[in-house]
Amino acid sequence: MPQPRMMLVVTGDDFGYCPRRNQGIVDCFQAGGISNVSLLVNASAAKEAVDLAKRHNIPIGLHANLSEGIPVCQSLRQASTLVNQRGFFHGKMGFRQALERGQLSMEQVELELRAQVRLFRELTGHLPHHMDGHQHVHVLPEVREVFGQILSNLRIPYTRVPVEPGLHSCPWLPAHLQRFYTQVEKDALDSIPVFTRYGIRWPDVYLGLTTMGQNMSVPNLQRALSHALSAGPSGPTSCSPSSPDQPVVTAELMVHPGYPSHPQQGGCGEGPDDFSQSADRQHELSVLTDPSLLALYSQERVQLCAFKQL
Repeated sequence: MPQPRMMLVVTGDDFGYCPRRNQGIVDCFQAGGISNVSLLVNASAAKEAVDLAKRHNIPIGLHANLSEGIPVCQSLRQASTLVNQRGFFHGKMGFRQALERGQLSMEQVELELRAQVRLFRELTGHLPHHMDGHQHVHVLPEVREVFGQILSNLRIPYTRVPVEPGLHSCPWLPAHLQRFYTQVEKDALDSIPVFTRYGIRWPDVYLGLTTMGQNMSVPNLQRALSHALSAGPSGPTSCSPSSPDQPVVTAELMVHPGYPSHPQQGGCGEGPDDFSQSADRQHELSVLTDPSLLALYSQERVQLCAFKQL
């Protein structure tokens, strides 16, 4: 390929969630559909996922989880602010509500995040090349400060800032998703000065909110890539390689490929969720490995890569 216009990290989230997810992610990587994975260390098939990543040389980072399943840190599994009476995290919206009410201890958030990094290191033999948040918890108020401190302290260089160009003009998102994603975007924008202060980097452009599940298609991904190329490099925190002729845009596309989970098999302690058991995962897998998408990358001079190659 001639000089690329874009270096694109395509990250398969939720690696380790269940054996079916793991297999789908590996198949997607081998077919050239993803270039990177993000591991849930508290998920039921995390160890198997790490073994697969080692076997197939899949670049791997940490998908920090404060909202689904059971804490990694033993001391937080009972009577901590992070869990409900059954010992599980509060859930995607429950975590946000508890945070808004001032009910979460940031000391306990730090303990849990550090425990997850420690377990990641034990499983893989190295620190993560990047660290993001399951259900975007890492950009939430207060949490972002703790998250930034940990990444800086441990010298984990990259994170994810979920601000997607073209989000507000996207015609197919239902109102409830548009509302949630708009809040995610606001939290992400508010995280930029925090992450900048800690010297953390992220790609110029983030993609993936408008192309999740059944909303993923080759035309919709083409639209997203077009918005990303128009947005261009973003400045000092960007990880763009410089070129005298034309700056290369760096981007991350968040995806969730896999095969549908079997009921009662997988998850982070409570069994697999509805999205995991739905056909959406396999739909993403089939789109990401569609020859016409891979041809589009080539045509648009988009080169897939991992965070460590930025």
